[in-house]
Amino acid sequence: MIEEIRPGLKRWAGPHPDFDPAEADLDTSYTGVASALFHADDALVFIDPLVTDELWPGLDAEVRESGKPVVVLTTIYFHERDRDDVARRYGGRIGGNVAGVHAFSAERADEVAYWLERPRAVVFGDAVLGDQNGGLRITPWAASPEGLEKTRQALLALLELPVEVVLPAHGDPVLSNGREALARALA
Repeated sequence: MIEEIRPGLKRWAGPHPDFDPAEADLDTSYTGVASALFHADDALVFIDPLVTDELWPGLDAEVRESGKPVVVLTTIYFHERDRDDVARRYGGRIGGNVAGVHAFSAERADEVAYWLERPRAVVFGDAVLGDQNGGLRITPWAASPEGLEKTRQALLALLELPVEVVLPAHGDPVLSNGREALARALA
C-alpha cells in the first residue's frame, strides 16, 4: 500500500526479498524495506524503489498524473532493487540533480541520505534505522567503531536543517519532530 506522508511525499514498505533470518543481526521487525516517491518541482522522484506487482497500477497513475520526468535515486549501491525497471518503464533517468533534493554523504561506502526541502524530510538507506519505538537509531552495520563514528559525524550536518519527517529504509518512519529524533540517534 502506498501511503501519503505529506503532500507530494509518499512511502510504501514490503518484505525484503533478500532477508534471511538466519543471517540477520536485527530482530524480525526490520525485515521490511521501504521506498519513497516525491513530487519535486521538476521531476517525479523514486528513492530506492522496490515494487511488487500490485503496486505498479498505483505508481503508473502517479506518473501519469504528475506529467513530470521520472528520476530514480539510490541511497546506496546495493539498494538498486527495482531501480532499472522503474526507469525503463517510465522512460526515466537514474541519478542526477533534482530541484529541492540534496544528497548528504553518510560516509559509508557511497551511501547518501536525501534531504527533500519542501516536505522537510530526510530519506535514509541503512545509515539510520527506525527503532520501532517511535524514534531512530544509527546503523549497527558498521565495519568498525571508527566507521560508525565517521557516519555519525557526517550525519550531524542534517541537524542544521528543519527536519520534520525521517523515512528510514528499515523500521518505522518518524512523522513529526524528526530533527529531535535524529539528534537523539546521533547523540
